[in-house]
Amino acid sequence: MSGGLQKLLRLLRSEDGPTATEYAVLLAVIALTVLGAMSMYGQHVNDIWTMVATSVDVF
Repeated sequence: MSGGLQKLLRLLRSEDGPTATEYAVLLAVIALTVLGAMSMYGQHVNDIWTMVATSVDVF
């Protein structure tokens, strides 16, 4: 096996680092934070884009 593949397999077998469960929890927290920010600022951003679209009347 190549050296890189051996390192990857050793990393996957190692129990010292974060487990898949910890990664899943971290991903869930990040997703909830992004969704919360989108819901909080989404309407404001939509209002800005609507204002820009109406003020830039090309035709």
